[in-house]
Amino acid sequence: MVRTKFYLDTRKAAVTNETNPLRINICKNRKTAALPLGIYLASDQWDAKAEKVVKHPQEMLYNNAISRKKVEVDTIILKLDDEGRLAGMTALEIRDYVVAKLTPEDAIENKPKEDPNTFLKWFDRFTERKQGRTKAIYEATRSRLVAWLGEKSLAKVKFEDIKISWLEGFEDFMACTCKANSIAIHMRNIRTVVNYAIDNEITTTYAFRRFKIKSEATRKRDFDVATLRRIFTAQGLEEWEEKYRDFFALTFMLIGINVVDLCNLDKMVGGRVNYIRAKTHRPYSIKVEPEALALIDKYSGEKHLLNYLDGCVNYRHFYNNLCKGLRSVKDKLGLTELTTYWARHSWATIAAELDIPDAVISQALGHGSDTNPTTAIYIHRNDKKVDEANRKVLDWVLYGKDWRKPAAPAKKRGRPRKNVDAEAA
Repeated sequence: MVRTKFYLDTRKAAVTNETNPLRINICKNRKTAALPLGIYLASDQWDAKAEKVVKHPQEMLYNNAISRKKVEVDTIILKLDDEGRLAGMTALEIRDYVVAKLTPEDAIENKPKEDPNTFLKWFDRFTERKQGRTKAIYEATRSRLVAWLGEKSLAKVKFEDIKISWLEGFEDFMACTCKANSIAIHMRNIRTVVNYAIDNEITTTYAFRRFKIKSEATRKRDFDVATLRRIFTAQGLEEWEEKYRDFFALTFMLIGINVVDLCNLDKMVGGRVNYIRAKTHRPYSIKVEPEALALIDKYSGEKHLLNYLDGCVNYRHFYNNLCKGLRSVKDKLGLTELTTYWARHSWATIAAELDIPDAVISQALGHGSDTNPTTAIYIHRNDKKVDEANRKVLDWVLYGKDWRKPAAPAKKRGRPRKNVDAEAA
């Protein structure tokens, strides 16, 4: 909800004994952006309750002017709401948009209009719609851009400025401190924002048609079955180390579930955990196998399904503790690395080794598996094949049961066949 109201700013005048600027405050989600009106009043010349100028020689003129101004501002905001654009805007973005829509004669305090469609404004707007780790990654890209150009210069960049030479300049700047795949992430973030602006009909400039984002092959991050068994059955761990080892095991048993999604699970329904993936915002459902249920019961929580967040200030606090715990387990077991990413990659690799179809693995990991989006409309995928795939993976890793080997044929039982020749004799 967006509100507008008049506000006489008396903070500076209390010190300097000057008159006070009258403004229109645009408020949204407890954030406020001020729109100066170019009118200055003494404290006793403003009735805050009635929102009117009083005891001033130009009282009537001022009251008519500010009434018209508020109607104009409210009309612009209502139009934004009708167009469905208001929900995704901050108070500051709304103020900037209103200023840009006012005529030059109405420009506040003779300040030039700001361009509401710069690259940075749309980058921030896009980032604001994200959350969690995804939002943090886009904020990291913004920090790299600021380090390269500076905040003021970056704020002036238009989409038409983002040409191949501009992208190459940013790429060269990052090459001094970032690896190839980190650079690729920042470049893809910029490309995503450019596509976002194109979808909103802000620009048609698209340098990425000819600019190739370079990256290196991602190194494999999967354990073989023997190593996974050694991790899951490791003895001699401290209690706090065992807690994070079990978190790793539970991540694997729930098909490489993301850390933030696992922490925020609130309940099980019908033997399944159902949630919206933080990364893709898509619904997801996993059957809880008995081995996973044993760990869930061991670490049952009060606010969430698991107790991992109970003693932490926030998710990031827990994540830091998790990384520390897994590093300690890694050192004790003599591993080169141990993170939850390895659980997800290992599950996928083992599933492939068990000849589980790629389409089922893709569905299990929450990836889009439909090459034809139109076909996807007509297909309702159930989770039975994913459930069966997870059971096969767990049986092989935990018990050595290989579903690829056919079972030995059962011995036939029944009455022995009569000796026909003997009877004939």
